[in-house]
Amino acid sequence: MIPAPLVVEIALAAAEQGSGSDETIVLVTDTTDASLRWAGNSMTTNGVSVSRSTTVISIVRHGDKAQVGSVQSSDVDPDTISVLVTAAQLAARSAPEARDGFPLLVDTSTPEDWDHPGPGTGAEVFGAVAGSLAPAFAGADQLYGFAHHVVETTWLATSTGVRRRFTQPTGTVEINAKRAGASAWAGVSTPWFVDVPTDALLQELDRRLGWASRTVELPAGRYETLMPPSTVADMMIYLGWTMDGRGAQEGRSALSAPGGGTRVGEQLTDLPLTLYSDPVEPGQECAPFVAVGTSSERQSVFDNGLVIPRVDWIRDGVINALAYPRAAAAEFDAPVAIPATNMMMTGGSADLADMVASTERGLLLTTFWYMREVDPATLLLTGLTRDGVYLVEDGEVTAAVNNFRFNESPLDLLRRATEAGVAEPTLPREWGDWATRATMPALRIPDFHMSSVSQAQ
Repeated sequence: MIPAPLVVEIALAAAEQGSGSDETIVLVTDTTDASLRWAGNSMTTNGVSVSRSTTVISIVRHGDKAQVGSVQSSDVDPDTISVLVTAAQLAARSAPEARDGFPLLVDTSTPEDWDHPGPGTGAEVFGAVAGSLAPAFAGADQLYGFAHHVVETTWLATSTGVRRRFTQPTGTVEINAKRAGASAWAGVSTPWFVDVPTDALLQELDRRLGWASRTVELPAGRYETLMPPSTVADMMIYLGWTMDGRGAQEGRSALSAPGGGTRVGEQLTDLPLTLYSDPVEPGQECAPFVAVGTSSERQSVFDNGLVIPRVDWIRDGVINALAYPRAAAAEFDAPVAIPATNMMMTGGSADLADMVASTERGLLLTTFWYMREVDPATLLLTGLTRDGVYLVEDGEVTAAVNNFRFNESPLDLLRRATEAGVAEPTLPREWGDWATRATMPALRIPDFHMSSVSQAQ
């Protein structure tokens, strides 16, 4: 493949030579993807792939109106770049008016590493994980799981001079352990597979399977429930995905206020919880600028290259911000707020072990599965528990219990939460394929709604 910066310059030159558009945006992303899988205490498959995605966005302007055409290709033949540009220009000329039309950013600076190739990855990054798993494979427990590492480098350029570059490493390790009909799950995210706590994950799985040596059947109902950080992340990430300003302004979301407007400024919880995204959060770093091929209610192609700052979506228990690209912010007279691809929540001080010790009777809920939205007006979600729901009695975990279907809203969970733990990096199990960068506390919910018993094992 020719270097990605060269692809960018060829595309911009082809657009300038033609007359099919007024402005052009080019994004090139080089990706290296490595994976390792194991099942039944044996390594099964591993592989590495390399790919490139090139997106050309053409903009045609008529006064203060704009039309946009966006075309993406995975072809690496340089002869196809001009074809891609022409296709984007044709798409723009036949497109309807863009609701998010706005002037592109203007910039003359170029990143120092602009011409550097993107780093890759390979099977060697899994060496320490495999080394820790090898002795565990000789044990009686059956281990299943996978490790995954993706390294993406994106080059963004516009005909107005903007140049941006960022490398995003994303890694995960997930392990399922089975013993005597019981199963448990543990996972962790890691950007570069340095110091992955595989041994600690295996120890935690052993502890949970030990709890499952005794089982108790419980009926559906409302239970005092301790939610560890992984389950809190699954709920808060989904909440973050729905915090769009336009949807709230137009009465289409759970963040819409009765009678019009939004719920920004509403006290959601008495706990001093702050839910925020921040591209430079230590250990959870992500792209610090907008780089999108198509517009949504959360981000706009016209904002490509815009710096993404920290946003406190909930601050000290109060709904503080909603997502607005520049055009929507101007339309609704609201602050510009762009979500980063991470999510953190702070404000608690308890240790999960101490939360268990202070529980007279309740449930410890370790993972969610198959979550779906039931009612967007209240953000009611349903899903299943899986791989570990445990009974807590007199401050100790005493047994595993059956699985449940639950019905809960992340907004309502925050309203009812009575205690929060110390925030710690975690991997959401349900959304881990799309959102791996999270730091969350544990939460105590006095009446978590287990709506029915599930037969899932």
